[in-house]
Amino acid sequence: MGSSGGSTELKSSSASHSNFLAGLMPKKEIGVSRFLEEHPDYDGRGVKIAIFDSGVDPAAAGLQVTTDGKPKIIDVLDCTGSGDVDTSSIVKADADGFITGASGARLQVNKEWKNPTGDWRVGYKLAFSLFTDTLISRLKEERKKKWDQKQREVQTDALRQLTTFDAKHPHPTEPSLKKAREDLQNRVDLLQKQSDNYEDNGPIIDAVVWHDGDLWRAALDTQDMEVGKGRGKLADCIPLTNFRVERKYGIFTQIDACSYVLNIFDNGNVLSIVTDCSPHGTHVAGITAAHHPQEPLLNGVAPGAQIVSCKIGDTRLYAREMGTGLVRALNAVVEMKCDLINMSYGEPTTSPNYGRFIRLAEEVVNKHGVIFVSSAGNSGPSLTTVGAPGGTSSCILSIGAFVTPSMAVSAHSLVEAVSEEGIQYTWSSRGPTADGDLGVGISALGGAVAPVPKWTLQPRMLMNGTSMSSPCACGGVALILSSLKAEGLAISPHVVRKALENTAAPVHSAPEDHLTIGRGLLQVDRTYEYLQKCKDLPPVYYKVEVVRGSNSGVTLRGVYLREAFDCRQASEWNITVKPIFPEDADNLNSVVPFEERVKLESGNPSWLKCPEFLLLTNNGRTFNIVVDPTTLDDGLHYSEVVGIDSEAPWRGPLFRIPVTICKPLELKTLPPVATFSDLSLVAGGIERRFISVPEGTTWAEAKLRMTSFDTPRRVYVNAGQIVPKTTPIVWSTLVNFQSPSSKSFAFPLIGGVTMELTIAQFWSSGNGSHLPATADIEIEYHSLLASNNEVVFKGSEATARVDVRAALGTEQLSPSATLNKIRIPYRPVEAKIAPLSATRDRLTDGRQINALTLTYKFFLPEGGDVTPRLPILNERMYDIEFESQFYFLCDSNKRVLSIGDVTPLTARLSKGDYTLLFHIRHDNTRYLEKLKKTVILLERDLEGKSSIKLSFSSHIDGAITGAEPFTNVQLAAGESRPFYIVAPADEKIPKEATLGSVLLGEITYGKVESDNSPAQSTISFVVPPPPKGEENPKEEDDTKKTVSQALDEEVRNAKIKVLSSLSLETKEELEDWERLADSLKVNYPNYLQLMVEILNKMYGSQGIGEAKFSVAKVIKAADNVIRLVDTGDLARYFSMKNESEDANAAKVRKEMEKKRDSLADALYKKGLALIQLEEDQTTQQKEVHEASSTEALDGASTSVKNESSQLSAPITDTFEETYAELRKWADINLPKYLLLTVKREKRSGRLGNAFKFLNDLIQDESKPPQKSLFELRIKLLEELEWPHLAEYERKWQIVRFPSSYPPF
Repeated sequence: MGSSGGSTELKSSSASHSNFLAGLMPKKEIGVSRFLEEHPDYDGRGVKIAIFDSGVDPAAAGLQVTTDGKPKIIDVLDCTGSGDVDTSSIVKADADGFITGASGARLQVNKEWKNPTGDWRVGYKLAFSLFTDTLISRLKEERKKKWDQKQREVQTDALRQLTTFDAKHPHPTEPSLKKAREDLQNRVDLLQKQSDNYEDNGPIIDAVVWHDGDLWRAALDTQDMEVGKGRGKLADCIPLTNFRVERKYGIFTQIDACSYVLNIFDNGNVLSIVTDCSPHGTHVAGITAAHHPQEPLLNGVAPGAQIVSCKIGDTRLYAREMGTGLVRALNAVVEMKCDLINMSYGEPTTSPNYGRFIRLAEEVVNKHGVIFVSSAGNSGPSLTTVGAPGGTSSCILSIGAFVTPSMAVSAHSLVEAVSEEGIQYTWSSRGPTADGDLGVGISALGGAVAPVPKWTLQPRMLMNGTSMSSPCACGGVALILSSLKAEGLAISPHVVRKALENTAAPVHSAPEDHLTIGRGLLQVDRTYEYLQKCKDLPPVYYKVEVVRGSNSGVTLRGVYLREAFDCRQASEWNITVKPIFPEDADNLNSVVPFEERVKLESGNPSWLKCPEFLLLTNNGRTFNIVVDPTTLDDGLHYSEVVGIDSEAPWRGPLFRIPVTICKPLELKTLPPVATFSDLSLVAGGIERRFISVPEGTTWAEAKLRMTSFDTPRRVYVNAGQIVPKTTPIVWSTLVNFQSPSSKSFAFPLIGGVTMELTIAQFWSSGNGSHLPATADIEIEYHSLLASNNEVVFKGSEATARVDVRAALGTEQLSPSATLNKIRIPYRPVEAKIAPLSATRDRLTDGRQINALTLTYKFFLPEGGDVTPRLPILNERMYDIEFESQFYFLCDSNKRVLSIGDVTPLTARLSKGDYTLLFHIRHDNTRYLEKLKKTVILLERDLEGKSSIKLSFSSHIDGAITGAEPFTNVQLAAGESRPFYIVAPADEKIPKEATLGSVLLGEITYGKVESDNSPAQSTISFVVPPPPKGEENPKEEDDTKKTVSQALDEEVRNAKIKVLSSLSLETKEELEDWERLADSLKVNYPNYLQLMVEILNKMYGSQGIGEAKFSVAKVIKAADNVIRLVDTGDLARYFSMKNESEDANAAKVRKEMEKKRDSLADALYKKGLALIQLEEDQTTQQKEVHEASSTEALDGASTSVKNESSQLSAPITDTFEETYAELRKWADINLPKYLLLTVKREKRSGRLGNAFKFLNDLIQDESKPPQKSLFELRIKLLEELEWPHLAEYERKWQIVRFPSSYPPF
C-alpha cells in the first residue's frame, strides 16, 4: 500500500479489486460517486474545511495537493498550547557564532541566517512531551539499544576490575583492601541497578527564534534525537516561519519520521511546535479530503477541498480536547474564512445545547455562515447517549455511523457481508437528547482505511466510529458547497443543512429508527438536486422551543416522556417557532415581507395531535400540541410534528418537533421481577425494554441466558436511566458467549426512575452464521434503602444514625463501611487576573480573553495518591460557562508532576511541599473575580493500615460502652432498621486533617453473590476539632535568678534571634552581620547557642564571592561550637544508664542531647568545610599548573593558601580526626550526616562507595530533591569515566529542576 506522498500506490487489476479498494474508502452509498460522475469539478474545490481534531500530519499520504493543484493543507495550528515553548529569553552570539541554548547547550547559528538585531530568542522542549505514547514507546526501544551498548561496555569493564582484584587478593584481610574490594563490588552493583531502573525522559530540543527583518523565523537543534553524531545541528536546520505563510514543515529525524510545524506568536516570545497527538486527526482529514492522483478510488470524499488543521486534542491530556483549544479553533475558522468545520470529538453532558463553547459555536455558524459537522458519539446502543457538542447542540449537524456490506467485506475483512441494506454500528450513539431533540441528524459511513501520520510507519489504517462518519458527511457537504460556489448560488448554510436532512435516504421504515440513524443516510446527489430549486428561498433557520403546559421556566427542543407518571395521562405542550434571519438581513426587503403558510402534520394522529395550519411571520408563532400515551403499548414510540410549506411542499419539513415516548412496564408484584423471553438477536439486532424501577430500589440482579446459536456471540447488556441535570447513567457490559450459557449481573439503580434495558448483538458478531440467537433475561429488583443517599457523619457527634429499609422484599442487612480517602480544603495563597495573548486569545468579535491563575500551597506529611478537585468546575467540558480550566501540580523545584483539566487526574506523590497552579479563562473579569477565593479540595488515598474500618452499634450508647455491636439481620419487606456508626478513635484520624477536612469512603448494606455489592452509598466523616494536647509543665529552674539576670538573658536571646534573622544578600549586609556577631561573641564567649546560630548562618552562606563566608570562617565557627562542648561530660553521661523519670533527670537528659547534637552538627559542617577547602586547593593548583602565570591566578592561589595556613595541621589529618570524632557521637549512616561520608569516600578514591552512599542520600524522601546532590552525582559519574551515565543524569537535571513553570 502507498500514496502520492512517496510510498507505492495500490494497483487495481480487476473489477473485484476495484470494489475492494472502493470498500476501503466508501463513498458510493452516500451518492458521491454518482454526483462526481456528473459533476467532476464539484469535488470540493474552493471549499476550506477546518478539522478540529488531534492534529493533521502535513506529510501524510494524500494530503499534499488538491485536484486542481493547490496546497491541500493551508494552515496547521496547535490550539491547545501543548507544544508551546517560552522563547522570551534573549541571547547574543559570540565571536565564533555560538549561542548558549536554554538547555545550556552550546549551539552554532548558521552564518547565512539574517538577523539584523542580533537577538536570538531561546527556549527548550522535552521531545517526548510532543509525541504520542505509541511513538514514545518505539523511540524508547531504539534509544535503549544505543544506551545498552554503552552500558554493557562499562559493566564488563567494572566486572573485569573486580575479577582481577579477586584473583590478586583472594582473601583480603587488611581494612584498606576490604574497602577497595567493597568499592569495586559497589561499582558492579550500581551499574546493574542503573540498568534495572533505566528510565528514559527523552531527548531535549533546543529552539531558537529570531526576526530576519521581514518575518519571525525559528529553528530547532535536534542533535539529542539523532543516533549518529553530527546530525540535527541547529545550523543545519532549515528555518521555518508560520505555516500559513510558506506552508513548510520539518521532520525531526528519520528514526521518528514525525513531522512538525512551527508557528511564532507574541512578538517572538512564544514558539508553538505543532505535532499531532494521535493518528485520529490525519485519518479524519483523509476521509474528508485526501487526494491520490494515481489511485482515485482511495480519494477522500472531497479531494478538491483544502484543510485547516486545528489541533484541539492536548498531548498533555492524552489527546483529550480542552477548552482553550476549542475556542482558539473557532477563532481560526473565522480568520481563515473556512466554510466547514468537522469535529470528531465529544463528551457526555449534563445540559444539552448549553455552555460557553456552544454559544461561541452558534456565533460562528449564524454570523459567519459556517456549517459545523460533528460526531454523534460512540456510546450506543442505549438511547440518549449522544455526546456534546455534536449530538446535543442545535447549531451542529450530528452524524451517526453506518456500515455497508462493501465496508464489512473490504475494510473489516469479514467472512460475509452484513445485511443487504447495511446497518448502524452497534456502538453508534442514539438520541434523543435529554431535552427531547432528535440527537442524530443524519448518518454516514462510519469506517474507512485512510491516511495516517508517517510516524506510524504505514501509509493508512482502518478506523471506525462516528469519528469517521462525521468527516464522511463533512466531505459530502463540501461537494455541495463546491457546487454552489462554482455555480454562483448564494444559498444560506441553514438551507443547505435543511436540504441534507430532507434528502437523506431512510434505511428502515420504523419511526423509532430516526433515533438511531437520524433522518437517514446522507445522499449528496439528491441534496444537490434539491438545492437547485432553493435559489430564491429566504436565508432563515427555524428555531423551535417547546414548553410543557404552563411550565415556562424550562425550555426544551422536543417532547421526551420516559416516566410512568408521564404516560398515565395526556399532556399539552406549547410550541414556539421563530424564523431567524442573518444579522445583515435587509429588514425592508427580506424580513418584513417574510410570510409562510405552514401545514402542520402529525406522524401519528392517534396519540399526537396538532393544529392543521400556521401562518408564520418573522416574529414567530406559538401553537399547542397534545401528546396522549395512555393507549400505547409498553415500549418505545417515536413520532413528530412537522411544518410543511403549503405552497412548496417539495421543500419537505421546514421544522420538526420530535416526540419520543418510552412507556415503561410497571411491575405489580412483590418482590418485583421483570422477565423477557424469546428475544431474537441477529448481527446488529437490538432489543429494548423499559421498566419503571420500583420506588426504593437500590440495585438489581439480572440473569441472561443465550441459546439457539452456533457461533460465538458478543452481546451488549446495558441498563440506562435519565436524571435531570446529570449525564446519562448507563451501566454497560460487553459479554462474550462462546456457547449457549447464562451470565449473571448486578448493577445499581435509582428507584422511581425508568430503566432502559438494552440487549444488542454486536454488529459483526456471528458473521457467517445465519442462525439468530435467543435471549431470555430475568431481572430482580432489590432494596436496602438508607434514609439518606449519602451518609454525612459529623465526627463531633460521636455517632451517626442510619435507617435502612427493605422496601421491596426480604433482604439481609449486613453493613460495612471503610474510610479510604481524606479530603482537605485549601484556599489560594495568590490569585491573579491578567489578559492573555492579544494575537491568540481574542474572540471573533474582538473581546479579549483573560485568565485567573490561582496558586495553592500544601504539604504532604506522607506519600500517596493525590487528586485535586474543584467541584464547582470539574467534570464539565461543554456544559459550563467558563472557556477553560487547567492545572499544573508541581513539586518544590517547579517540576510538573501532574496535569489536568475538567477531569482531575490522580498523581502518586511523596512526602513534601507542593504547588498547585490552577488556570481559568473567560473574557468577563467579573466572573473571574468571583473565583479568586475558590477552595480546592485535595483528596489523598488512605492506603493499607491508614484506611479506617468503621464499627457499628445497635444502640447509641454503644459508642461509649462498646456493648451491643450491630449484627447482621434479615429485614422483611417494608421493614426498617436503624443502626449507629461509631466515630473512629482520634489516633486513627490522619494527622494532617484540619478543620474542614472530610474523610470519605463507601458504606454497603448488603452482599451480592454475582458481583461487588451495588447496594452502597458514599459516607463522609466530618473531622472534629483535634483534642487539645496536654500542656507541658513549665520547666522549673532550680537556680534562683535575680531580675537583672533574667533581663540579661532575655536581652541576649533577643539579640541572637535578630542575628539569625538578618539578611545576607550584599557585601555590606554581611560585614554588618559579622560586626554584630563579633560583638556578641565578646559579650557571651561561652554561650553555646550563640555559637551554634553563628555556625548555621555562616554555613548557609558559605561560598565564593563578596556576600559569602569563606570556608576558613566556617571552620573557625565550627571550632567555637566544639570548644564549648565538654566531651568528657558527654561521654560519662551517655555511658551510664539514665533511667530516672523525675523532672530534673529529664531536663538534664534534654540538655545533654542538645549538646551532643550541636557537637555532631558542628563536626559534620567542619568536615564538609575541610573537604571544600581541600577541593578549592586542588582546583587552584590545577589552574596554576595548566594556565600561564598571571596575577589573577597568583592572587586566587594565595587566597586558598592563606585559608589553609590557618589550620594547625594538614587538611587530611584534620579531616580524618574530625570524621573520627563525629563517628563517636552520631550514626554517620543517617541521612543528615551521609553527605560527609560520600565526600570522604570520594576523596579516598573509592568512587563506587561514594556513589552508593550518595544514592542512599538522594533516595531519602524526607527532603525534596536537592540539585547539589544530583550535580555531585554527575561529577562522580565523570570521575568513574561513565560518560553515557553522566550525560543521562544531565538530561534528568532539566526535568528535575526546571528554571520556571511551563506556560499554560
